[in-house]
Amino acid sequence: MNLQQFRVLLAVQEHGSLTGAAKALQYGVPTVTHHLRSLESHLGARLVVRGRRGTSLTPLGESFAADIAQAVARIDRAEQTVADQRDAGVVTLRVGTFASMGSRLLPAAIAALQKRTSVRVEVVEGEPTEIVRMLRSGEVHAGLIFDVSVEPAFAVPDLVLQRLLTEPYRVMVARDSEWAARDSIDFADLRDVPWVFSRSNDEASDRVLRRVGQSLGYPVRELMRTDDLYMIHGLVAEGLGFALSTDAAIDPDFDVVLRPAVQDLGERHVSFVTRRGSVPTAAGWLAEILLSGRGPAAGRP
Repeated sequence: MNLQQFRVLLAVQEHGSLTGAAKALQYGVPTVTHHLRSLESHLGARLVVRGRRGTSLTPLGESFAADIAQAVARIDRAEQTVADQRDAGVVTLRVGTFASMGSRLLPAAIAALQKRTSVRVEVVEGEPTEIVRMLRSGEVHAGLIFDVSVEPAFAVPDLVLQRLLTEPYRVMVARDSEWAARDSIDFADLRDVPWVFSRSNDEASDRVLRRVGQSLGYPVRELMRTDDLYMIHGLVAEGLGFALSTDAAIDPDFDVVLRPAVQDLGERHVSFVTRRGSVPTAAGWLAEILLSGRGPAAGRP
């Protein structure tokens, strides 16, 4: 017995004639007849019968067809999975992302990708510098990162960045603070205010803070270093310090607000990044989905 024989029997059951089965399978009628005879010979039983209204299965044929149908369906799914993974270039697509945007952009994009391919998607969280490091080491195939418009750190030859959205930087302050009542905040008044910094000195918001502080002639005070968004929100909400953020990164469960600055803080550019050169096809598909807006986005493109 072989898979072709099973497919022929099931096609005859579905289409009710040898001609219909042959057309569906893109075989000739003699080929269909050959496979049926071979299967009947192997089983030693009559599986099909011809009549005036076409060809139908005998009771034994119906029973056998019911048993093999699920097996054929599983084999078809397995074949499709292999084809999907072959075409996508990977079995598992690993994507790095930073917390404030990954949860907003990736779930819908992954859902759209999985309508196209059975490739698994594994998401790894990290800050942009960590994601770029993992990309270069091969730990991830692609990533979501952010950079600052006035002094980009990732505009380098070995990376390909595709811009997804842009947001202006704002100052995060406690909702019940005097600063929240201001239309804008002047960094000249913030010499003694402590700030929440990222764990890496190279992150975009930290570079913005250092640049603005240097332009006004003072070093920016550090309250704490953390990349935990909940911790950042909590510290600011308690009035312990300030942080730089964007609209998309604000958690409405915390009593914080954003205020623009008198100084130019620049914008945060969120991009889909891959290494230059050969990348899995699935990474390109995911980029297309994100760029097309099939995943929800905040800010302006």
